[in-house]
Amino acid sequence: MKKTGRAPRRPLFVSFEGGEGVGKTTQIRLLAERLRAQGYAVTETREPGGGSLGKPIRKLLLDSRTRGLDPMAELMLMEAQRAQHVRDVIRPALDAGQVVLTDRYADSTTAYQGAGRGLDKALVASLNRAATGGLEPDLTLLLDLPVEAGLRRARARNADGPGDKEGRFEAEAVAFHDRVRKTFRALARSAPRRFHVLRSDRPAEVIAAEVGELVEKRLAAPARRARNDRRGARS
Repeated sequence: MKKTGRAPRRPLFVSFEGGEGVGKTTQIRLLAERLRAQGYAVTETREPGGGSLGKPIRKLLLDSRTRGLDPMAELMLMEAQRAQHVRDVIRPALDAGQVVLTDRYADSTTAYQGAGRGLDKALVASLNRAATGGLEPDLTLLLDLPVEAGLRRARARNADGPGDKEGRFEAEAVAFHDRVRKTFRALARSAPRRFHVLRSDRPAEVIAAEVGELVEKRLAAPARRARNDRRGARS
């Protein structure tokens, strides 16, 4: 988790979602650099991995040596780290007026544990609400890439990385990842005001420019809404 810069006049919560190898980490880094250059205070975080429980649970969930983990146990671990993540990282940063950028959030659990693992949708939705306390992102950026292309990128990244690999989900069958991708796209269609879908088969700098413009518009929009609300309260 990284924090720096001057806080904006109001907070903004942005989640980055998508399948394996779509480039979320790169886009978060580039967006954070852009916003900090403008004087915004930015918190970068991720799931699993954020908060005091994040690192040990991330190792359990992503390490290829834990492939035998029961799907229900996987879901409970995801939600446990999310509850702590919201309490330790996300809410405090938002309360301080910061821009929070998270690499995955509750939509990933809907896609991976709900659709991918085939767990009960109502149960997943209920646990997501409990773990987040109802906190939703202001903007969700869905980076979309055909499954095979994303898996090639992700597996190459893991092969080139340091010793302890995070290849547990990449090892799943293509059918698993197809279900995940279809669910992300369905979520985007169901919540068009929150989601924005970006094709991830383009150069990183092209995607980054689009991401930056989208986020800057959202940063401006709440201020206009607040002014309109104040005028309405006085009339």
